[in-house]
Amino acid sequence: MSMTDFAARNKTSSQAAAEAALARYEQTEDLIQAFAHLDKEQVRRVAKDQEQSTGPLKGLVVGIKDLINTADAPATYGSPIYQDNRPTQDAAIVQALRAAGAVPFGKTVTTEFALFSPPKTRNPWNLEHTPGGSSSGSAAAVAANVVPVALGTQTAGSVVRPATFCGIYGFKPSFGALPTEGLKTISPSLDTLGILGQRLEDIRHVFNALRTTPEVPHILLQAPLRLSFLHTPWWPDIATDLRDRLETAVAHLQADSSQFEVETSDKDNAFGALTHAQQAVMGAEVLAHLSQERQHHAAQLSPVLQTYLDKCAQTNPAELIQAQSTIDHVKRQPDLIFGNADLILSAAALGEAPTRDTTGDPVLCRAWTALGIPCINLPIGFGSHGLPLGLQVAARPGQDDLLLEAATRIAHRLGTLTIALPELRS
Repeated sequence: MSMTDFAARNKTSSQAAAEAALARYEQTEDLIQAFAHLDKEQVRRVAKDQEQSTGPLKGLVVGIKDLINTADAPATYGSPIYQDNRPTQDAAIVQALRAAGAVPFGKTVTTEFALFSPPKTRNPWNLEHTPGGSSSGSAAAVAANVVPVALGTQTAGSVVRPATFCGIYGFKPSFGALPTEGLKTISPSLDTLGILGQRLEDIRHVFNALRTTPEVPHILLQAPLRLSFLHTPWWPDIATDLRDRLETAVAHLQADSSQFEVETSDKDNAFGALTHAQQAVMGAEVLAHLSQERQHHAAQLSPVLQTYLDKCAQTNPAELIQAQSTIDHVKRQPDLIFGNADLILSAAALGEAPTRDTTGDPVLCRAWTALGIPCINLPIGFGSHGLPLGLQVAARPGQDDLLLEAATRIAHRLGTLTIALPELRS
Protein backbone atom coordinates (compact mmCIF):
# COMPACT_ATOMS: atom_id res chain seq x y z
CA MET A 1 0.00 0.00 0.00
CA SER A 2 1.50 3.33 -1.06
CA MET A 3 1.15 6.65 0.71
CA THR A 4 -1.49 7.44 -1.91
CA ASP A 5 -3.41 4.40 -0.67
CA PHE A 6 -3.10 5.67 2.88
CA ALA A 7 -4.48 9.02 1.78
CA ALA A 8 -7.43 7.17 0.28
CA ARG A 9 -7.92 5.23 3.49
CA ASN A 10 -7.86 8.49 5.44
CA LYS A 11 -10.96 9.49 3.50
CA THR A 12 -12.62 6.14 4.16
CA SER A 13 -15.55 6.13 6.54
CA SER A 14 -14.50 4.91 9.98
CA GLN A 15 -18.00 3.52 10.34
CA ALA A 16 -17.73 1.57 7.09
CA ALA A 17 -14.37 0.12 8.18
CA ALA A 18 -15.81 -0.83 11.56
CA GLU A 19 -18.87 -2.49 10.03
CA ALA A 20 -16.68 -4.52 7.67
CA ALA A 21 -14.57 -5.69 10.62
CA LEU A 22 -17.67 -6.56 12.64
CA ALA A 23 -19.06 -8.58 9.74
CA ARG A 24 -15.82 -10.52 9.41
CA TYR A 25 -15.73 -11.02 13.17
CA GLU A 26 -19.17 -12.64 12.98
CA GLN A 27 -17.95 -14.97 10.23
CA THR A 28 -14.77 -16.09 11.98
CA GLU A 29 -14.94 -15.74 15.75
CA ASP A 30 -16.62 -19.05 16.52
CA LEU A 31 -13.80 -20.77 14.64
CA ILE A 32 -10.70 -18.88 15.75
CA GLN A 33 -11.78 -17.36 19.10
CA ALA A 34 -9.39 -14.42 18.74
CA PHE A 35 -11.19 -12.01 21.07
CA ALA A 36 -11.46 -11.87 24.83
CA HIS A 37 -13.98 -9.01 24.64
CA LEU A 38 -15.80 -7.15 21.88
CA ASP A 39 -18.65 -4.69 22.42
CA LYS A 40 -20.11 -4.15 18.96
CA GLU A 41 -22.14 -1.09 19.90
CA GLN A 42 -19.13 0.47 21.58
CA VAL A 43 -17.12 -0.07 18.38
CA ARG A 44 -19.88 1.60 16.41
CA ARG A 45 -20.00 4.59 18.78
CA VAL A 46 -16.26 5.10 18.60
CA ALA A 47 -16.27 4.76 14.81
CA LYS A 48 -19.00 7.39 14.56
CA ASP A 49 -17.03 9.75 16.78
CA GLN A 50 -13.88 9.21 14.69
CA GLU A 51 -15.61 10.28 11.48
CA GLN A 52 -14.60 13.85 12.32
CA SER A 53 -10.95 12.96 12.84
CA THR A 54 -8.26 14.22 10.51
CA GLY A 55 -5.62 11.99 12.10
CA PRO A 56 -3.25 9.82 10.05
CA LEU A 57 -4.96 6.57 11.08
CA LYS A 58 -8.55 7.54 10.29
CA GLY A 59 -10.41 4.62 8.72
CA LEU A 60 -8.21 2.02 10.41
CA VAL A 61 -9.56 -0.53 12.92
CA VAL A 62 -6.94 -1.94 15.28
CA GLY A 63 -7.15 -4.96 17.57
CA ILE A 64 -5.89 -4.35 21.13
CA LYS A 65 -4.14 -7.13 23.05
CA ASP A 66 -5.77 -7.81 26.40
CA LEU A 67 -2.54 -7.03 28.23
CA ILE A 68 -3.21 -3.35 27.45
CA ASN A 69 -5.51 -1.18 29.57
CA THR A 70 -8.64 0.25 27.98
CA ALA A 71 -11.13 2.54 29.67
CA ASP A 72 -14.13 1.24 27.69
CA ALA A 73 -13.36 -2.49 27.92
CA PRO A 74 -12.10 -4.99 30.48
CA ALA A 75 -8.39 -5.72 30.80
CA THR A 76 -8.09 -9.26 32.13
CA TYR A 77 -4.44 -9.93 31.17
CA GLY A 78 -5.52 -13.45 30.25
CA SER A 79 -6.13 -14.41 33.88
CA PRO A 80 -9.31 -15.15 35.87
CA ILE A 81 -7.75 -13.12 38.69
CA TYR A 82 -8.53 -9.99 36.67
CA GLN A 83 -11.84 -11.02 35.13
CA ASP A 84 -13.56 -8.00 36.72
CA ASN A 85 -10.74 -5.52 36.08
CA ARG A 86 -12.04 -2.29 34.55
CA PRO A 87 -9.25 0.27 34.08
CA THR A 88 -10.14 3.90 34.61
CA GLN A 89 -8.11 5.14 31.65
CA ASP A 90 -6.60 3.98 28.39
CA ALA A 91 -2.99 2.92 28.15
CA ALA A 92 -0.80 5.53 26.48
CA ILE A 93 -0.72 3.53 23.23
CA VAL A 94 -4.53 3.40 23.07
CA GLN A 95 -4.74 7.13 23.74
CA ALA A 96 -2.33 7.65 20.86
CA LEU A 97 -4.40 5.41 18.58
CA ARG A 98 -7.56 7.37 19.31
CA ALA A 99 -5.78 10.69 18.82
CA ALA A 100 -4.53 9.47 15.43
CA GLY A 101 -8.10 8.66 14.34
CA ALA A 102 -8.03 4.88 14.60
CA VAL A 103 -10.88 2.75 15.97
CA PRO A 104 -9.78 0.36 18.75
CA PHE A 105 -11.47 -2.93 17.95
CA GLY A 106 -12.07 -5.18 20.94
CA LYS A 107 -9.57 -6.92 23.16
CA THR A 108 -7.65 -9.74 21.55
CA VAL A 109 -6.76 -12.86 23.51
CA THR A 110 -3.45 -12.95 25.33
CA THR A 111 -1.98 -15.95 27.03
CA GLU A 112 -2.07 -15.80 30.83
CA PHE A 113 0.03 -12.75 31.78
CA ALA A 114 1.61 -12.95 28.31
CA LEU A 115 3.42 -16.16 29.26
CA PHE A 116 3.15 -19.77 28.13
CA SER A 117 -0.18 -21.36 29.04
CA PRO A 118 -2.01 -22.13 25.74
CA PRO A 119 -5.11 -19.95 25.17
CA LYS A 120 -8.42 -20.72 23.50
CA THR A 121 -7.42 -19.07 20.22
CA ARG A 122 -6.85 -21.20 17.11
CA ASN A 123 -4.62 -20.76 14.11
CA PRO A 124 -6.70 -19.64 11.09
CA TRP A 125 -4.59 -21.84 8.79
CA ASN A 126 -5.42 -25.00 10.76
CA LEU A 127 -7.75 -24.88 13.74
CA GLU A 128 -5.96 -27.73 15.49
CA HIS A 129 -2.75 -25.72 15.65
CA THR A 130 -1.65 -22.83 17.84
CA PRO A 131 -1.51 -19.24 16.60
CA GLY A 132 1.49 -18.84 18.91
CA GLY A 133 1.71 -16.66 21.96
CA SER A 134 1.42 -14.51 23.75
CA SER A 135 -0.17 -12.17 21.18
CA SER A 136 -2.37 -15.05 20.10
CA GLY A 137 -5.61 -13.23 19.35
CA SER A 138 -3.90 -10.31 17.64
CA ALA A 139 -2.11 -12.60 15.19
CA ALA A 140 -5.19 -14.72 14.52
CA ALA A 141 -7.46 -11.70 14.02
CA VAL A 142 -5.07 -10.19 11.48
CA ALA A 143 -4.54 -13.48 9.64
CA ALA A 144 -8.29 -14.09 9.52
CA ASN A 145 -8.77 -10.63 7.96
CA VAL A 146 -10.89 -9.31 10.83
CA VAL A 147 -8.55 -6.36 11.32
CA PRO A 148 -5.63 -5.26 9.13
CA VAL A 149 -3.50 -4.37 12.16
CA ALA A 150 -3.37 -5.33 15.84
CA LEU A 151 -1.20 -4.45 18.81
CA GLY A 152 0.86 -7.10 20.55
CA THR A 153 3.59 -7.22 23.16
CA GLN A 154 6.87 -9.14 23.29
CA THR A 155 8.89 -10.16 26.32
CA ALA A 156 10.51 -13.22 24.72
CA GLY A 157 8.99 -13.89 21.26
CA SER A 158 5.36 -12.87 21.61
CA VAL A 159 5.04 -10.73 18.48
CA VAL A 160 7.42 -12.42 16.05
CA ARG A 161 6.46 -16.02 16.88
CA PRO A 162 2.66 -15.67 16.45
CA ALA A 163 3.27 -13.62 13.32
CA THR A 164 5.32 -16.41 11.74
CA PHE A 165 2.85 -19.11 12.81
CA CYS A 166 -0.04 -17.13 11.28
CA GLY A 167 1.76 -16.03 8.12
CA ILE A 168 1.67 -12.27 8.71
CA TYR A 169 4.13 -9.49 9.43
CA GLY A 170 5.10 -8.94 13.06
CA PHE A 171 7.29 -5.98 14.06
CA LYS A 172 8.92 -5.61 17.47
CA PRO A 173 10.37 -2.09 17.58
CA SER A 174 13.32 -0.99 19.64
CA PHE A 175 12.72 -1.15 23.39
CA GLY A 176 10.79 1.98 24.41
CA ALA A 177 10.02 3.12 20.86
CA LEU A 178 6.30 2.73 21.61
CA PRO A 179 4.87 3.92 24.94
CA THR A 180 4.26 1.13 27.45
CA GLU A 181 2.47 3.03 30.21
CA GLY A 182 -0.78 1.21 30.99
CA LEU A 183 0.38 -2.33 30.16
CA LYS A 184 0.40 -5.13 32.70
CA THR A 185 4.10 -5.23 33.51
CA ILE A 186 5.72 -8.65 33.75
CA SER A 187 9.34 -7.83 32.87
CA PRO A 188 10.15 -4.13 32.80
CA SER A 189 13.53 -4.46 31.10
CA LEU A 190 12.08 -6.60 28.29
CA ASP A 191 8.36 -5.78 27.77
CA THR A 192 7.97 -4.17 24.34
CA LEU A 193 4.90 -3.16 22.37
CA GLY A 194 4.71 -4.43 18.81
CA ILE A 195 2.55 -4.29 15.71
CA LEU A 196 1.11 -7.19 13.70
CA GLY A 197 -0.26 -6.55 10.24
CA GLN A 198 -1.12 -7.85 6.80
CA ARG A 199 1.05 -5.24 5.06
CA LEU A 200 4.45 -3.81 5.82
CA GLU A 201 3.16 -0.41 4.78
CA ASP A 202 0.41 -0.57 7.40
CA ILE A 203 2.90 -1.48 10.11
CA ARG A 204 5.19 1.35 9.15
CA HIS A 205 2.35 3.85 9.01
CA VAL A 206 0.98 2.83 12.42
CA PHE A 207 4.45 2.84 13.96
CA ASN A 208 5.15 6.35 12.71
CA ALA A 209 1.83 7.60 14.07
CA LEU A 210 2.41 6.16 17.56
CA ARG A 211 6.15 6.15 18.15
CA THR A 212 7.95 8.03 20.93
CA THR A 213 11.17 8.21 18.90
CA PRO A 214 11.64 10.66 16.01
CA GLU A 215 10.93 9.33 12.54
CA VAL A 216 13.71 9.28 9.96
CA PRO A 217 11.64 10.35 6.95
CA HIS A 218 14.03 9.44 4.15
CA ILE A 219 16.18 6.40 4.82
CA LEU A 220 19.05 6.10 2.35
CA LEU A 221 20.06 2.45 2.40
CA GLN A 222 23.59 1.75 1.38
CA ALA A 223 24.01 -0.43 -1.66
CA PRO A 224 24.61 -3.23 -1.25
CA LEU A 225 22.90 -3.75 2.10
CA ARG A 226 25.06 -5.87 4.40
CA LEU A 227 23.21 -8.96 5.66
CA SER A 228 24.45 -11.69 7.98
CA PHE A 229 22.73 -15.09 7.96
CA LEU A 230 22.78 -16.61 11.45
CA HIS A 231 22.12 -20.32 11.81
CA THR A 232 22.00 -20.05 15.66
CA PRO A 233 22.95 -22.99 17.91
CA TRP A 234 19.44 -24.38 17.31
CA TRP A 235 19.95 -25.03 13.58
CA PRO A 236 19.76 -28.83 14.05
CA ASP A 237 16.39 -28.37 15.79
CA ILE A 238 14.90 -26.29 12.98
CA ALA A 239 12.55 -28.25 10.72
CA THR A 240 14.15 -29.41 7.48
CA ASP A 241 11.57 -27.65 5.30
CA LEU A 242 12.26 -24.35 7.07
CA ARG A 243 16.03 -24.78 6.80
CA ASP A 244 15.61 -25.38 3.07
CA ARG A 245 13.32 -22.38 2.69
CA LEU A 246 15.76 -20.12 4.57
CA GLU A 247 18.72 -21.23 2.48
CA THR A 248 16.73 -20.64 -0.71
CA ALA A 249 15.79 -17.15 0.48
CA VAL A 250 19.42 -16.36 1.30
CA ALA A 251 20.49 -17.61 -2.14
CA HIS A 252 17.93 -15.30 -3.80
CA LEU A 253 19.30 -12.35 -1.88
CA GLN A 254 22.90 -13.29 -2.66
CA ALA A 255 22.03 -13.45 -6.36
CA ASP A 256 21.16 -9.74 -6.31
CA SER A 257 24.65 -8.50 -5.49
CA SER A 258 23.79 -4.92 -6.40
CA GLN A 259 21.26 -4.83 -3.57
CA PHE A 260 22.53 -7.31 -0.99
CA GLU A 261 25.84 -8.48 0.35
CA VAL A 262 25.16 -11.67 2.32
CA GLU A 263 27.58 -13.57 4.51
CA THR A 264 27.13 -16.43 6.96
CA SER A 265 27.50 -15.33 10.56
CA ASP A 266 29.98 -16.90 12.96
CA LYS A 267 28.18 -15.48 16.01
CA ASP A 268 26.20 -18.57 17.05
CA ASN A 269 27.87 -18.69 20.47
CA ALA A 270 27.06 -15.04 21.20
CA PHE A 271 23.44 -15.63 20.19
CA GLY A 272 23.24 -18.66 22.47
CA ALA A 273 24.70 -16.76 25.42
CA LEU A 274 22.20 -13.93 24.94
CA THR A 275 19.34 -16.41 24.69
CA HIS A 276 20.17 -18.05 28.01
CA ALA A 277 20.76 -14.65 29.61
CA GLN A 278 17.32 -13.46 28.52
CA GLN A 279 15.70 -16.50 30.10
CA ALA A 280 17.35 -15.76 33.44
CA VAL A 281 16.50 -12.04 33.46
CA MET A 282 12.94 -12.61 32.31
CA GLY A 283 12.37 -15.31 34.92
CA ALA A 284 13.58 -13.11 37.77
CA GLU A 285 11.51 -10.13 36.68
CA VAL A 286 8.35 -12.15 36.07
CA LEU A 287 8.70 -13.73 39.50
CA ALA A 288 8.97 -10.28 41.10
CA HIS A 289 6.12 -8.69 39.15
CA LEU A 290 3.69 -11.57 39.67
CA SER A 291 4.56 -11.96 43.35
CA GLN A 292 1.19 -10.64 44.53
CA GLU A 293 -0.72 -12.96 42.22
CA ARG A 294 1.44 -15.90 43.31
CA GLN A 295 1.07 -15.10 46.99
CA HIS A 296 -2.63 -14.27 47.13
CA HIS A 297 -4.22 -16.01 44.11
CA ALA A 298 -2.13 -19.14 43.55
CA ALA A 299 -5.21 -21.31 43.01
CA GLN A 300 -6.19 -19.14 40.02
CA LEU A 301 -2.85 -19.54 38.28
CA SER A 302 -2.58 -22.22 35.62
CA PRO A 303 -0.40 -25.27 36.34
CA VAL A 304 1.89 -24.13 33.52
CA LEU A 305 2.44 -20.75 35.18
CA GLN A 306 2.81 -22.21 38.65
CA THR A 307 5.51 -24.56 37.40
CA TYR A 308 7.29 -21.72 35.59
CA LEU A 309 7.27 -19.45 38.65
CA ASP A 310 8.51 -22.27 40.89
CA LYS A 311 11.39 -22.82 38.48
CA CYS A 312 12.16 -19.09 38.37
CA ALA A 313 12.35 -19.03 42.15
CA GLN A 314 15.26 -21.48 41.99
CA THR A 315 17.49 -19.15 39.92
CA ASN A 316 20.90 -18.63 41.45
CA PRO A 317 21.55 -14.90 42.10
CA ALA A 318 25.03 -15.25 40.62
CA GLU A 319 23.46 -16.60 37.41
CA LEU A 320 21.23 -13.54 37.21
CA ILE A 321 24.16 -11.16 37.68
CA GLN A 322 26.12 -12.95 34.95
CA ALA A 323 23.09 -12.89 32.62
CA GLN A 324 22.63 -9.14 32.97
CA SER A 325 26.35 -8.63 32.45
CA THR A 326 26.23 -10.66 29.23
CA ILE A 327 23.35 -8.60 27.87
CA ASP A 328 24.87 -5.26 28.86
CA HIS A 329 28.21 -6.21 27.28
CA VAL A 330 26.64 -6.83 23.87
CA LYS A 331 24.41 -3.76 24.16
CA ARG A 332 27.55 -1.66 24.54
CA GLN A 333 29.29 -3.46 21.67
CA PRO A 334 26.70 -4.61 19.13
CA ASP A 335 29.46 -5.66 16.73
CA LEU A 336 29.90 -8.70 18.99
CA ILE A 337 26.70 -10.08 17.44
CA PHE A 338 26.38 -8.04 14.21
CA GLY A 339 29.97 -8.14 13.05
CA ASN A 340 30.09 -5.81 10.01
CA ALA A 341 26.45 -6.38 9.08
CA ASP A 342 23.56 -3.93 9.07
CA LEU A 343 20.98 -6.68 9.54
CA ILE A 344 20.89 -10.26 10.77
CA LEU A 345 18.72 -12.90 9.09
CA SER A 346 17.60 -15.98 11.01
CA ALA A 347 14.65 -18.29 11.47
CA ALA A 348 11.69 -16.77 13.30
CA ALA A 349 10.66 -20.09 14.87
CA LEU A 350 11.74 -23.72 14.80
CA GLY A 351 9.18 -24.59 12.14
CA GLU A 352 5.45 -24.54 11.47
CA ALA A 353 2.95 -23.89 14.26
CA PRO A 354 2.67 -26.88 16.60
CA THR A 355 -0.64 -28.20 17.90
CA ARG A 356 -2.66 -26.29 20.46
CA ASP A 357 -1.23 -27.93 23.58
CA THR A 358 1.65 -25.43 23.37
CA THR A 359 2.28 -21.93 22.00
CA GLY A 360 5.62 -22.90 20.47
CA ASP A 361 9.17 -22.18 21.55
CA PRO A 362 10.37 -18.52 21.55
CA VAL A 363 14.02 -19.58 21.64
CA LEU A 364 14.96 -17.87 18.36
CA CYS A 365 13.51 -14.52 19.46
CA ARG A 366 14.87 -14.19 22.98
CA ALA A 367 18.29 -12.75 22.12
CA TRP A 368 16.89 -9.80 20.15
CA THR A 369 14.39 -9.00 22.91
CA ALA A 370 17.20 -9.09 25.46
CA LEU A 371 19.14 -6.52 23.43
CA GLY A 372 16.07 -4.35 22.88
CA ILE A 373 16.78 -4.16 19.15
CA PRO A 374 14.14 -3.98 16.40
CA CYS A 375 13.18 -7.19 14.60
CA ILE A 376 10.45 -8.34 12.24
CA ASN A 377 8.92 -11.52 10.84
CA LEU A 378 8.64 -11.78 7.06
CA PRO A 379 6.41 -14.60 5.74
CA ILE A 380 8.37 -16.80 3.30
CA GLY A 381 5.89 -19.46 2.26
CA PHE A 382 4.61 -22.68 3.74
CA GLY A 383 5.97 -25.87 5.23
CA SER A 384 5.23 -29.49 4.50
CA HIS A 385 2.00 -29.38 6.54
CA GLY A 386 0.65 -26.30 4.77
CA LEU A 387 1.35 -23.88 7.63
CA PRO A 388 3.31 -20.62 7.31
CA LEU A 389 7.06 -20.21 7.72
CA GLY A 390 8.93 -17.03 8.54
CA LEU A 391 12.24 -15.22 8.18
CA GLN A 392 13.32 -13.03 11.10
CA VAL A 393 15.27 -9.86 10.36
CA ALA A 394 16.96 -7.90 13.15
CA ALA A 395 18.63 -4.49 13.00
CA ARG A 396 21.13 -2.66 15.16
CA PRO A 397 19.93 -0.66 18.18
CA GLY A 398 17.56 2.16 17.24
CA GLN A 399 17.57 1.33 13.52
CA ASP A 400 13.80 0.82 13.28
CA ASP A 401 13.40 2.91 10.13
CA LEU A 402 16.28 1.16 8.38
CA LEU A 403 14.79 -2.23 9.34
CA LEU A 404 11.35 -1.40 7.95
CA GLU A 405 12.80 -0.01 4.73
CA ALA A 406 15.13 -2.98 4.33
CA ALA A 407 12.34 -5.45 5.13
CA THR A 408 10.33 -4.02 2.26
CA ARG A 409 13.30 -4.41 -0.06
CA ILE A 410 13.94 -7.99 1.10
CA ALA A 411 10.27 -9.00 0.82
CA HIS A 412 10.11 -7.52 -2.65
CA ARG A 413 13.16 -9.48 -3.73
CA LEU A 414 11.74 -12.70 -2.27
CA GLY A 415 8.34 -12.11 -3.85
CA THR A 416 6.58 -12.10 -0.49
CA LEU A 417 5.54 -8.47 -0.24
CA THR A 418 1.92 -9.56 -0.77
CA ILE A 419 0.96 -12.33 1.65
CA ALA A 420 -1.70 -15.01 1.44
CA LEU A 421 -4.58 -15.17 3.91
CA PRO A 422 -6.25 -18.45 4.86
CA GLU A 423 -9.63 -19.74 3.84
CA LEU A 424 -11.07 -20.68 7.21
CA ARG A 425 -12.38 -24.19 7.51
CA SER A 426 -13.59 -26.08 10.55
